[in-house]
Amino acid sequence: MASTTARRRRRVTWTDLAALLVALFVALPLYWLVATSFKGTREVASANLVPHDPTLANYTSAFTTYDFATYIGNSALVAVCTTLLVLGLGIFAGYALGRLPMRGRNGIMVTLLMVSLFPTIALAAPLYLLMRDIGWLNSYQGLIVAYTALTLPFAIWILRNYFLSIPRAMEEVAWMDGASPVRTVWSVILPQALPGLFTAGVFTFVAAWTEFLVALTVNNEDRFRTIPVGIALFGGQYTTPYGTIFAASAVAMLPIGLLVVIFRRAVVSGLTAGAVKG
Repeated sequence: MASTTARRRRRVTWTDLAALLVALFVALPLYWLVATSFKGTREVASANLVPHDPTLANYTSAFTTYDFATYIGNSALVAVCTTLLVLGLGIFAGYALGRLPMRGRNGIMVTLLMVSLFPTIALAAPLYLLMRDIGWLNSYQGLIVAYTALTLPFAIWILRNYFLSIPRAMEEVAWMDGASPVRTVWSVILPQALPGLFTAGVFTFVAAWTEFLVALTVNNEDRFRTIPVGIALFGGQYTTPYGTIFAASAVAMLPIGLLVVIFRRAVVSGLTAGAVKG
């Protein structure tokens, strides 16, 4: 008994050490980014872990020298609209694939998985030609539709797996009471599937918020640029404002960090739900 307890304690210790190393591996670059954003022009290239003379000049420059506020507004609009559209479509697609009898379900799920893994760079040129032909270059709807198509398959996978974890007896009772499939989804399934919705929503928002290649390809006017493209174009021909880039990147990370902190439990629950279901 004593030896078993000792082995268990050693296992926990090694697990904690591994988790600490992973946390440091992830946290150190983030700390370096934030710390550098407060460094002055002469100190920005130094290896100081703590700024000797902290300044907000880099943050001021991001919003005054460059139109960073417009980029934030564009990214927020595109990411929020994409998330709402993906959730609206993904709820019913995930419910149909997870709860309703359907021929060829496995083939559909495999196709969705293949589409979600398709490299974005292979789609950039076709998306550009499509948006050009329908007149959606330099527009918000062009990015929203493109991001919806790119993120919807993965959202359907998450929602379908979570719907599988909900007891079927709940919807059977609703059907016996005369509820339609749409009413069943809205009144019975969705309240039980909130963690799955939060998970799909967070992943979709983050994907739309951080996407670079499609945004660079579809929109080349400054007033339609999103945060990743705007930051990439900071500076001029002979200068690169590293401090301003770090400051803008720190601001861009805030919404993602808040989403992870607020919905971390729901995200973990949504990812693990339905893991043993077919």
